[in-house]
Amino acid sequence: MKTLPIVQIQTTPSLLSIDADPGQYSIRQPKAEVQLNTRPAKLTVESHPITLHVDQSKAFSAYNGGNMVDLNARIYSGIQQQFLQNIANRVQQGNDLAAIHRPGNTVANIVGMDWKPQPFPETRTPASVDNVDIRIDTRPPNINFQPAVSELNVIVNKPEIEYQRGKLDIYVKQYASVQYTPPAIDMGL
Repeated sequence: MKTLPIVQIQTTPSLLSIDADPGQYSIRQPKAEVQLNTRPAKLTVESHPITLHVDQSKAFSAYNGGNMVDLNARIYSGIQQQFLQNIANRVQQGNDLAAIHRPGNTVANIVGMDWKPQPFPETRTPASVDNVDIRIDTRPPNINFQPAVSELNVIVNKPEIEYQRGKLDIYVKQYASVQYTPPAIDMGL
């Protein structure tokens, strides 16, 4: 019996080589910038001067008669009153002379009493503690207050991100192969 020749097949697998280094992240974020502006509080007080009003016109009128218009008015009024009083006295004297028959109504008694001079009318007003008027005018101060104001401004800086790629090398370390080995042929038949 004869055997069939056997063909040998030998295979080699392919080998891939992968050399990889991971990538690297670099993250950096600058600090935030903070700006704080504060306007201080402001208090303004405006005070008004005190006004003092002193009216001494009544006191001057009691001392020396006051102004000329009022002084002349008092003199005129006083002379008018004295004139009317003198007329009344003369009428009374005339009535007393007409009644001479009464005892004590003699011409010497009637006319002898009329020797005193009449005083000049009073040119001054009566003196009083209320002759000086004092008035004080005050006004409240103007107060203006402005509160303090703070302004906060924050500038946030974005993060700076950098990425450096890693290395990736893929190569064939061994190629696949198929090797056929034929059987030995016996030529000696």
